[in-house]
Amino acid sequence: MKIIKYFFEFIIIIFLFFIFKLLGRKLSSDLGCLISNCVGFNFRSKKRISTNFKKAFPRLASEEENKYTKEMWCNFGRTFAEYVYLKEFRENKKNHILINGSEILDLIKSSNVPTVFVSGHFANFELMAMELDKKNLNIAAIYRPLNNFFLNPLMEYWRKKYICNFQIPKKIPGKSGDGTRQFIKAVQVKTNIAVMVDQSITQGKKIDFFGEKAFTTSIPSQLALKYNYQIVPIAIKRVEKYQFVMDIFNPISIDKKKDDELSIGKKINEKIEEIILQNPGQWIWTHNRWKV
Repeated sequence: MKIIKYFFEFIIIIFLFFIFKLLGRKLSSDLGCLISNCVGFNFRSKKRISTNFKKAFPRLASEEENKYTKEMWCNFGRTFAEYVYLKEFRENKKNHILINGSEILDLIKSSNVPTVFVSGHFANFELMAMELDKKNLNIAAIYRPLNNFFLNPLMEYWRKKYICNFQIPKKIPGKSGDGTRQFIKAVQVKTNIAVMVDQSITQGKKIDFFGEKAFTTSIPSQLALKYNYQIVPIAIKRVEKYQFVMDIFNPISIDKKKDDELSIGKKINEKIEEIILQNPGQWIWTHNRWKV
């Protein structure tokens, strides 16, 4: 049954990508927002989204929750529509993004200190690794392969062609896509790493996230403790529908004599929390982040 489901999903998505390509980026973005707000709850649990909101905002009024949920689905739809315009983003034809903290990137590049960039699924999250790669920062991006094996090859092709060529698939239990060898190779030559740290996973360390324990990837903390990587958080936000701002923050302070994987993971989670709270409608609240 999954094969049939994935095949029909693939056909529908390819059809939508074709329509988006005909309409142009702005109209496609608007249409993606409309479609996502209309059908989003058919694919993700409304109850889970509401439960997640209450973890971060215990006193959130229903009107605000509805507002943030609508903004989330709209951003999700816009990001989906923008996949067919990755080439345009890559070539920066429309000056679509403003980067705050470019001097931090310049220092990283000149100092040759290996860096792991950490972020989450904010706004159009694919732009993070793309912009870092455009800055010639020798970047490798860790990504989660899609469950839909009809669609995944297309997404991998787009990521390698327009985001960054060095893509490392994250291991999914029971599935192919183990990028361990690629990861080790990247670390050995001190390649900079970009990773999303906000997805639900079934491994890693249980660390506080909005006051409750959540499995958190230990990749950044391991890189910091074992391989002397610095950890640099990044936030992306959507402004005026079609434009973006990417904020590069100073490296997270680490004391190798006192810090361990748990304490570093807590510092990272606290930064991700801060970014989410600043723009709650631009984070994907559909993940079962706190699953046991």
